[in-house]
Amino acid sequence: MSSTTLLLIDDHPLFRKGLAQLFSASDDFDVIGQAASGREGIELAVSLAPELVLLDLHMPGLSGLQVLDELRQLQLGCQVVVLTASMDRSELLSALRLGASGYVLKETEPDALLCYMRNCSKGAIVLDDSLVSLLAEQGAPQVSLEDTGLTDRESQTLALIAAGMSNKQIGRELGISDGTVKIYVKNLLQKLHLRSRLELAAWVHRAASQHPERRH
Repeated sequence: MSSTTLLLIDDHPLFRKGLAQLFSASDDFDVIGQAASGREGIELAVSLAPELVLLDLHMPGLSGLQVLDELRQLQLGCQVVVLTASMDRSELLSALRLGASGYVLKETEPDALLCYMRNCSKGAIVLDDSLVSLLAEQGAPQVSLEDTGLTDRESQTLALIAAGMSNKQIGRELGISDGTVKIYVKNLLQKLHLRSRLELAAWVHRAASQHPERRH
């Protein structure tokens, strides 16, 4: 099984090098680049085409959110996980809107970070309790599940995404191919006007927080 190519963008040299050592020691990741600034990170992302980017949210010059926005506009196809020192609801929501594939605290234990990044690389999204509570504060989505026009299969796929399953796992659960799952995910993003799996999962948790009786 091939390792996932990873680009690190963080302005703190010691922390960045620590991350590089952590991921390089794992057979699952190949650290192909390190950037000390947002602009350098964007240039490396274009030239190296990593599969996964771990992006510090708070940097001088271009902020993590600005980098995330530019990477999205460049349509490089890489997944971007945002790394932050504190949970801030407005920053989380901005990162979701800009298509972040993950959102993780700098204080996360090394093994937990490796596990989280593995899940992200496989397309599985897991929202921890702190993220769910932040999202619940925002209130219900503007559109209710009943008004979305989702098919039964799309609704099932949405629930399984929120449960943290990858496309392969969803396909096994529903007895369909990975390709069919990808079509459902694309339809969900279009119908709900969202940009990422993480935002889909967040949408479900926000809706559930307003209607707890619907949780099964």
